[in-house]
Amino acid sequence: MLDFASLARRGLFLFDAETAHGMSVAALKSGLLPSCRISPDPRLAQTVAGLSFANPLGMAAGYDKNAEVPDALLSLGFGFAEIGTLTPKPQSGNPKPRIFRLVDDMAVINRLGFNNEGHDAAYARLSARSGKSGLVGVNIGANKDAEDRIADYVAGIRRFYPVASYFTANISSPNTPGLRDLQARESLAALLSAVLAARQEEALRAGRRIPVFLKIAPDLTEEGMDDIAEVALAHDLDGLIVSNTTLARDGLSDPVVAKEAGGLSGKPLFDKSTAVLARMRKRVGRDLAIIGVGGVSSAETALEKIRAGADLVQLYSCMVYEGPGLPARIVRGLSGLIDREEVGNIRELRDSRLDYWLSAKV
Repeated sequence: MLDFASLARRGLFLFDAETAHGMSVAALKSGLLPSCRISPDPRLAQTVAGLSFANPLGMAAGYDKNAEVPDALLSLGFGFAEIGTLTPKPQSGNPKPRIFRLVDDMAVINRLGFNNEGHDAAYARLSARSGKSGLVGVNIGANKDAEDRIADYVAGIRRFYPVASYFTANISSPNTPGLRDLQARESLAALLSAVLAARQEEALRAGRRIPVFLKIAPDLTEEGMDDIAEVALAHDLDGLIVSNTTLARDGLSDPVVAKEAGGLSGKPLFDKSTAVLARMRKRVGRDLAIIGVGGVSSAETALEKIRAGADLVQLYSCMVYEGPGLPARIVRGLSGLIDREEVGNIRELRDSRLDYWLSAKV
């Protein structure tokens, strides 16, 4: 017998992927999806970049682009939610269709292109939740037609400083031409200098320091990873998010959909993104925070990210296939895995399979 989640997925899959996504956001806004009550497990609690996380599982950017449902997402069991990517001006993104399911692979290809309603609309929504508990990060980007992309990231810091729990500078989407060029050494140094200077000014004004993370691609060369690690450590950056979607198409079962342009996410990204995570952990040392994202579909895969060097983990695409009950299942499953491992806190398992992932051939 099919459960409600399976029936709901079948219903959503009758529609194209972008329409189904909009329907799922509408369902969260309406309150039709029940909250998942999870008993807090202090063994899952983390303090990362000065923030206290009830559990290490977060919703990645890309789902709630316009800050419409952060609290509804938190009610599903996530320890934090990240909204965006947000650009200063509204933009429609790339032509449709631009999201494609690979059902047999539990994967998604997208070439959305930072479609969003812009800073003002999201700021109004986040301001309206003032006083509510829960960590909500703001993922910032640049408009496609921006003459000065670094200025767009600085504008994001300044605009959202009163309402963000943390920031993510997204320079790794493959769907805005030239954006990944900001990962190059000199460009990245200029970006981080400007963004972190703006953060410092706003921190002095507001009396609180908000962490800034950098989201990177999984398709970096060894030299590219060296550059990012060196520049990150030379600046007052709080952490990395590893990683965004990939341009690779290895091992996919649908050769027709696999030819679609865009970034691939979901289960096929797990090994590649986890290996890059481990390599970045090796490069940046023990202290810089890392959020692992890419192919997380279970408590076991979430824990594997932590074993490979992550402090926190995020998911998105696999929830398309597993439904809104996935975060609660993962969080409960992590408690069970801690029981099995007989550790006092999940942080004790970080880096425990670092060497394995450093040697992984992906």
